Amino acid sequence: MMTFEPLRWGGALALTGSYLAMCAGIWRARRRARQVSNAPADWLVVYASQTGNAEYLARRSAETLVTGGLAARAVCISALDEAALDKDTSGAANILFIASTYGEGDAPDTAARFAGRLMAAQIDLAHLHYAVLALGDRSYANYCGFGRALDAWLAQRGATPLFERVEVDRGDAAALAEWQHHVGRLAGTADAPDWAAPAYGDWRIAERTRLNPGSAGAPLYRLALVPAAGALPAWEAGDLAQVSPPSDPEHPREYSIASLPQEGRLELLVRLQRREDGTPGAASGWLCEGAGGDDLIPLRLRAHERFRLGANGRRPLIAIGNGSGLAGLRALLKARIGLGEHDNWLLFGERNRQHDFLLREELETWRDAGWLTRLDLAFSRDQAARLYVQDLLRVQGPQVKAWVARGAAIYVCGSLQGMAGGVHEALAGILGEEALDQLVAEGRYRRDVY
Repeated sequence: MMTFEPLRWGGALALTGSYLAMCAGIWRARRRARQVSNAPADWLVVYASQTGNAEYLARRSAETLVTGGLAARAVCISALDEAALDKDTSGAANILFIASTYGEGDAPDTAARFAGRLMAAQIDLAHLHYAVLALGDRSYANYCGFGRALDAWLAQRGATPLFERVEVDRGDAAALAEWQHHVGRLAGTADAPDWAAPAYGDWRIAERTRLNPGSAGAPLYRLALVPAAGALPAWEAGDLAQVSPPSDPEHPREYSIASLPQEGRLELLVRLQRREDGTPGAASGWLCEGAGGDDLIPLRLRAHERFRLGANGRRPLIAIGNGSGLAGLRALLKARIGLGEHDNWLLFGERNRQHDFLLREELETWRDAGWLTRLDLAFSRDQAARLYVQDLLRVQGPQVKAWVARGAAIYVCGSLQGMAGGVHEALAGILGEEALDQLVAEGRYRRDVY
């Protein structure tokens, strides 16, 4: 999620106004001498994205700069090395950073190498002018942790801020508008592209089935939704659905989409959450228990570029997840089956086989028909010693290495706490940190965890 804190306008911004105007004049004078398509950009907009929000905002920011006549391009932080920042190697002099925060203040997967290595290097950045848009969620302890750390590091290395860091709390519209205002001033234009998120559409619940009756865990439902009117919109495996519950419409909840458009409906796997006082969660309680077939569900789709198949569509796939994370993996596997790809390995974990073997009939059918080359399951409470998907990975270490050597991509979907960290540690132990970093850089290690 993303975070924004109210901006402090006062004297600080007033003092930067004339400075920004002067800089904008200089940069506009230089811009006409360059063409974006075949020359280095005057500006880089660097994004550190986990679910695609930062990337989307980076591309909109770059478009705004280009609208103003500047040579600008958006690049992933994984492509940024020391040479790209070093003045002696013609490194960039103007960079806008858009940084999401992952988990409890960590850098996104795409920024792990940058945070671990480049931010530890003694680089002179006195030539650099920069700004930081930090995305986060105020409900987490280390709010905007990576964005704040990045801003502090840039200042410590001598870089000059163009304006104060802007922080976004869960996509706060006012804070995003403030960032767009700053970028528009740098571009010297008010004719900026529209950054507004798409409007919510009205959907209805066509079917709701509990998948884990009798489970010791919280109830988990499979929901099928259809538009209240009009045709089913398009999406890809890996994409997300944002739902705005009526009791808390300002903070939409995101869910991995479990189905493909050709199935004729949008499916979600939603676990019923309860607050400390026992009351159901605003979104999950409404979707799982409150909303009826005649109720309208405000829902919109969001492309999740970092979890789509993309170039991995024809590679072998190792899919790893637990609980409701099976939703995103199910869509990916379904898409690959549609492509005729058999080289699929699913490792999935839950509590008990008897009650928590989600989508059992479908998964076993895929396995028996050869669409799943391997199906490895970890039911943590079916034996005295707890067994998790990361334990399956360690046992199957040689096979994991062999699949990766054949070009396999690894997709992880499910809980951040416990599963995602444990899986990452297991993979690092099997493949090595360097190899895992390389898979991230190649787009062959992707995670959608929460």
